[in-house]
Amino acid sequence: MSSNLKNLSDYDKNKVPDASDMEFGIVVSEWHNDITEALYDGAYNTLIENGAAPENIKKIYVPGSFELPMGAQMLIQNADVDAVIVLGCVIRGETPHFDYVCQGVTKGVMDLNLRFNLPVIFGVLTTENLAQAQDRAGGKHGNKGIEAAIAAIKMCDLENQIYNFEDDEIADGDFFEE
Repeated sequence: MSSNLKNLSDYDKNKVPDASDMEFGIVVSEWHNDITEALYDGAYNTLIENGAAPENIKKIYVPGSFELPMGAQMLIQNADVDAVIVLGCVIRGETPHFDYVCQGVTKGVMDLNLRFNLPVIFGVLTTENLAQAQDRAGGKHGNKGIEAAIAAIKMCDLENQIYNFEDDEIADGDFFEE
């Protein structure tokens, strides 16, 4: 189904792991702050609704979306977090700036995931216009912050499952679904 026909933030709470023992960092871009604060509210409330304690959620700001990877790296290196969510909004303009920022942020977030072996969740809106951003920051298409929070919880839980299973479980294939 096309994303323009449904709310992408609907989720089954019964399928989301308990986040009560998890610690999260959220890096929020100040650029387009009306959009990014709405994304933050969605992410924060979703983490709380799924068991995260408010004191286990650390929020920092960076000037713009391009600085999100550096902010995430600073959190990873200086705070006790199990996952980091980056929240930003890049709206296409009349120059190639949009493409450079989007590519840089995407690559930066991917590199952090692999470098630190820690979930860094991409919650950056890349839209053609402000209306599309509003639609994805609490509007008719839901809130990308909610989706990012669910992804963070699920990735932390996956890491915990893998870390805690025994070698014989790997050999027997009990952990992995077929």
